Amino acid sequence: MFKGIMGLLAGACALAGPVMGQQPETQQVRAAVLRVDETRLPPISRLDLPPADLGFAGARLAIEDNDTTGRFMGQDFEAVEVTATPETAAAEMDKIIAGGIQFVVVLADDATTLALADQAGDRAMLLNARARGDTLRGADCRFNTIHVAPSHAMLTDALAQFLMWKNWPDWLLVHGSHPDDQALAAAWRRSAAKFGATIVEERVFTDTGGARATDSGHVQVQAQMPVFTQRAPDYDVLIAADESDIFAPYLPYLTWDPRPVAGSAGLVPRSWHPAMEAWGGTQYQNRFERMANRPIREEDYQAWLALRIVGEAATRTRSADPAELRQFILSDQFDVAGFKGQKLTVRDWDHQVRQPILLTTGVLTTSVSPQDQYLHQTSALDTLGIDRPETECSF
Repeated sequence: MFKGIMGLLAGACALAGPVMGQQPETQQVRAAVLRVDETRLPPISRLDLPPADLGFAGARLAIEDNDTTGRFMGQDFEAVEVTATPETAAAEMDKIIAGGIQFVVVLADDATTLALADQAGDRAMLLNARARGDTLRGADCRFNTIHVAPSHAMLTDALAQFLMWKNWPDWLLVHGSHPDDQALAAAWRRSAAKFGATIVEERVFTDTGGARATDSGHVQVQAQMPVFTQRAPDYDVLIAADESDIFAPYLPYLTWDPRPVAGSAGLVPRSWHPAMEAWGGTQYQNRFERMANRPIREEDYQAWLALRIVGEAATRTRSADPAELRQFILSDQFDVAGFKGQKLTVRDWDHQVRQPILLTTGVLTTSVSPQDQYLHQTSALDTLGIDRPETECSF
């Protein structure tokens, strides 16, 4: 009898695998965050000066979050931080890939993001955490790129829904003279047509390259902006399309007619805001601020979400194999939490991350889109941005 019991115990131990106390081999999940810094004019407001750890701070918080679960799963997460210029970005990408890293979070403009995607090819998956251009999700889409940053179309649709809910359908559109401004203006035209708004007039604010931050700057602007916006047809709200940060912050309270400002100033659509408190946002903000000693920026949230996508895939698949993780992220089984009240997923037609958009002022979140009255046969989140029937993307 005793021998029989011992035999059963021995068999159970054999099925259980390693003896108690023996640790399984840790799975290493490696990624990189590549931030491409351009030489630009300082922002209009000194409050908008970019911190040295912009994007990287969000990535560090994501690695902490990934490791919290990873400790119990036998997984260890790492994110290498790399800075580059547009001229050195390609070389840095080659170094990252040569080091065996196959997930790269990219904080760069549209052109650089596209060039890096083409350079990486099938050697790495890029997670776009900054570039907003609609063509990156359309005619210039790439299969190896996931767009964590919301597109222009998503941002303009989110605000358009709110403006139509407010019954403010008549817009004066003022856009800048740079290509990025014109691309954003095109998104506003599309949103107006989509939701039934009317652009009563368009005006172009030409960047003359003059000094913006001078002792007398506010005096010049106080005289200039009312004149620039006078004699417009009757309108409900002024929409500013100013990706280049040349003029929009000057518009509130300085328009000729007493009208609200939205878009690039006033009521602004964002992926995240440092005052967001709903859906666990307070705890998220507190953790970030304790770590970084500053409020969070959109780039931080987007870099955090990009690495959380990788971490969530690794946890759910219990794998560190990049090919397996990529396949799962792009499957209809994947979703990730983002402190926005619902699960975030990846669109299969252009690899854009579906997500609610916050409509914010300087100090709080006014609303969150999609608005309740806008329905969709698949997901209300697909009322924001380019839907499947409209896409120009072809992988």
